[in-house]
Amino acid sequence: MTEALSSLDQSSALVDPDERRGGTGTARFVLSKIGGALASLALVVVLGFFLFRTLPGDPVRFMVRDRPTDPKMMAELRAQMGVDKPLLQQFWDYVVGLLQGDMGVSYLQRRPVFDMIGERLWPTILLVGSATVLAVALGLWLGIRAGWRRGSGFDKAQTGIALTLWSVPQFWLGLMLLVATDGLFPSRGMHSPDVAPGFFSEGLDVLHHLVLPCVTLLVVFYAQYMLVMRSSLIGEMNSDYLTTARAKGLRDDLVRKRHAVPNALLPTVTLVFMQFGMVVSGAVSVEAVFSWPGLGQLLYEALRGPDLPVLQGVFVTLAGAVVLMNLLAELLYRVLDPRVRTA
Repeated sequence: MTEALSSLDQSSALVDPDERRGGTGTARFVLSKIGGALASLALVVVLGFFLFRTLPGDPVRFMVRDRPTDPKMMAELRAQMGVDKPLLQQFWDYVVGLLQGDMGVSYLQRRPVFDMIGERLWPTILLVGSATVLAVALGLWLGIRAGWRRGSGFDKAQTGIALTLWSVPQFWLGLMLLVATDGLFPSRGMHSPDVAPGFFSEGLDVLHHLVLPCVTLLVVFYAQYMLVMRSSLIGEMNSDYLTTARAKGLRDDLVRKRHAVPNALLPTVTLVFMQFGMVVSGAVSVEAVFSWPGLGQLLYEALRGPDLPVLQGVFVTLAGAVVLMNLLAELLYRVLDPRVRTA
């Protein structure tokens, strides 16, 4: 009996502390990541507020440009907009409103910023979502084939093309596509004024307008996924488990599909989530070139004011998307990779 109790004590001492706590290690990990994301969002709010207060230009003078306005009227406008208060008081009012879902009112359009962002969010999601899905599919497909045939002519050609496209500025590429297509696709907006009413005709019109901005984002961002997938696959090619799979008589294609690619996908899947938020931010220049009515175009228009509430609202939205996607990537990586759970 004593020997049995001693063996039981020894075996319980060998159990992982996280397992004995019933998964509290996972809960602690998730809570720590959520806490880090909330801290990052708080920093985004602080930076977004004070950063745009340093922009040159007076929004009140911009609003009354080309119209004779006496100093008393300008003082009243400043009071209505709240820019006559001390800076710290403006920041406190902004934070309180943000916690209540109020991003303020546009100086130029006199509309709630939250509503304006809501109207522009769907076009940005359509553009960025379409480009991201196509870029991931194309990048993974080419990266797998280039990495598996490392050093071949195909590998060298695809790597050279990817490196070139990755280094091309998005706005310049968009302008070159406009010149190359020479009116084949619409160059501005999301809708044609003379399109026939109807779901099918309006949908085709949106897709027609989507081609150039989507291709601009696609050819730049697919290169990153292609290079990361290629690098990850090359790192797995000399692993022992692949040698064992080949020794069992599996064909080379099966070794690649069943063993090499699933393990090499882990860094790429994480990158997809991390980069999705950054692609949303990076669409600003593309939307400006093609006048796509999304968040990027809204930000570009607000910079001309400067329309401070709109600038702050769009900045918080775009930066919040980056923080959220980084959080999802870290949580997903723990689910996909057992090595992270046991670390």
